[in-house]
Amino acid sequence: MMISAADADRANVEALSAWLSEEAPHRGQPDATGVGDLNLLTDQDPGWGGWKWPECRVWAGALNHCDLDALRKRVAQMPWREPNVVQLLVMDQEESFFRLWMIRGGELRQYAPLTPSEEDAGFYLT
Repeated sequence: MMISAADADRANVEALSAWLSEEAPHRGQPDATGVGDLNLLTDQDPGWGGWKWPECRVWAGALNHCDLDALRKRVAQMPWREPNVVQLLVMDQEESFFRLWMIRGGELRQYAPLTPSEEDAGFYLT
């Protein structure tokens, strides 16, 4: 997963990372907790192409067996200082593209197309 947020919300992302590491439930195993953590990708010397540093903050982590419904609920309920800036990108196991979620009107909403999905005939051309 990846998350982008305003500088003013860095503490919220750090709290989300701690929750992921210590408390986030595993999918299908609610008694098992801890699925990984987040690292800032846009810090000094981020390794991106181009001649300048990104002018945004993006954190990412490869989460192991994360209950994505619980993750989305957690992100939606956090006290974001700049909620309209938050972008959550999630790609589950066996999925082929990220789903984009943003907070609008106080709700976390998906902004990626729902169809076609990887399960639909004709999704893959090869």
